[in-house]
Amino acid sequence: MNIGDKVRLVHGREEGIIYAFLPGNVVEVEIEDGFRIPVLRNEIVTISPVEAQRLVKAPDSQKVGSQPEKIVSRTPVFAEKGIYLAFASVNDRAVTVHLINNTDWTLPFTATAQEQNIITGLGAGALMPRTTQKLTELQVKDFEAWPVFDFKMLYYREGKHVVPLPLNKKLKCRAQSFYKSKGQAPILGREAFVYQLDEENLKKEEVVPDEKLSETLRSSMMGGAETLKSELPKPENVVDLHIQKIRENYAGLNNDRILSIQLEAFENNLERAIANGMDDITFIHGSGTGVLRTELHRRLSKHPHVQYYKDAQKEKFGYGATLVKIK
Repeated sequence: MNIGDKVRLVHGREEGIIYAFLPGNVVEVEIEDGFRIPVLRNEIVTISPVEAQRLVKAPDSQKVGSQPEKIVSRTPVFAEKGIYLAFASVNDRAVTVHLINNTDWTLPFTATAQEQNIITGLGAGALMPRTTQKLTELQVKDFEAWPVFDFKMLYYREGKHVVPLPLNKKLKCRAQSFYKSKGQAPILGREAFVYQLDEENLKKEEVVPDEKLSETLRSSMMGGAETLKSELPKPENVVDLHIQKIRENYAGLNNDRILSIQLEAFENNLERAIANGMDDITFIHGSGTGVLRTELHRRLSKHPHVQYYKDAQKEKFGYGATLVKIK
C-alpha cells in the first residue's frame, strides 16, 4: 500500500484514499467530503483500477428515457454579494481554509497571513464566479496563534457595469465569534465556520478608496508568496478624533469632509487594534452636536469583533469619549 492508493474498509462501506501512515500500524484514510479517519492496516484492502472502473456509475445523461424540460430564466439575477472565508473541519485536529466566491463577479485577489511582524502569501489570482479556492490548513490546538488574514480584491465583469469599490478586508479569528459562525458553506456544500467578507462593502455611502490598493494588488500577485514586513502598527490605547489632532492643514474643509476624515481615522485605528489583539481602545470624539458620537456608536453596534462599548472617563470628557471592548 502507498499514499494515494484507493482503499475500502473490510467491515464497512466507506472508501477513500490513503493520506498518511501513522505509528502503531495505523493508516489515515481520507474519505468523502475530505474527512480523515484512522484505521488499522489489516482493516482495509486496496481497490484495483479495473474494479474501480466497473464501480463507476453511468451518468444520468446516458440513461434511456425522456428527460423533463428545464425552464431557464431569461433574465437571471446578478449576484452582487457573497464572498466568504470558510474554515472546514478535516478532523478534530485540523481545519482547511477556503476562499469562496458565491457572486457573479470575477475577483482578482491576493490573500496573505500576518504573524507578528511577518506577512506570508497564501494565494493570488482570479477567483471565478461560483468557485472556491483552498488557501491553507491550520491546527485547532494553535487557534490562539492563528494569523490575521488580509484580503485585497477587485471586481471584474465583461461589458459596462457599475463596479463596487475594491475590497480590503482583515480578519482575526476570536473564539467567541468563531464558534458562533458555524453553518452551511456556499459552494463547498458542507458545514464550516463561515465569515462573510463583503458584508459592508457594497454600501451606498461615500467611501474614500485606497489609492494604493491596485498597485499593491498587482505587486503582490507578481511577487507570489514573497514575505513582506508588517504595515499594521499597534495604535495608542486612547485615540483623539478631533480634526486638529488628525490633520495639520484642515482650514477650508467643510463639515462633511471633516466627518469623513474622522470616521476614516476611527475605522483605521479600530482595525489595527483588532489585528494586534488589543483588549480595548478609547476614542475621544467630543460632545459637540453629537453627530460623530452617534455614527461611531451605530458602526460599533454592528461590528462582529466588538463585545460592547460605553462612555469613557465621564468625569473628564462627559459624553465626549467612548471605550470599545474588543472580543
